[in-house]
Amino acid sequence: MAPALILLCLWVVLAAALSLLPGRFHWRVAWLLIALGIPLAGYATLKGGPLLGLLALAVGLAVLRWPARRGMRFVLRGLGLEPPAPPPPATGKDG
Repeated sequence: MAPALILLCLWVVLAAALSLLPGRFHWRVAWLLIALGIPLAGYATLKGGPLLGLLALAVGLAVLRWPARRGMRFVLRGLGLEPPAPPPPATGKDG
């Protein structure tokens, strides 16, 4: 279980370091982190059991929340269930 936890911590450190890159690289970095994180979550589940696997999944979703939201919208749109539209932005004007 210790190697899986160490790898998860290194993944989080890598994610934090890569988040410092300019904005134009964020989606490329997100795909890289997803490609590394999915097998890592499987390894954590294999070595540490389902609780460590759920922890790895929760950490991955916390770090990659925007790709997770876009993925959920894609799935809902494919099922014909449109998510509600976001509210219009506040203009700051009273009238």
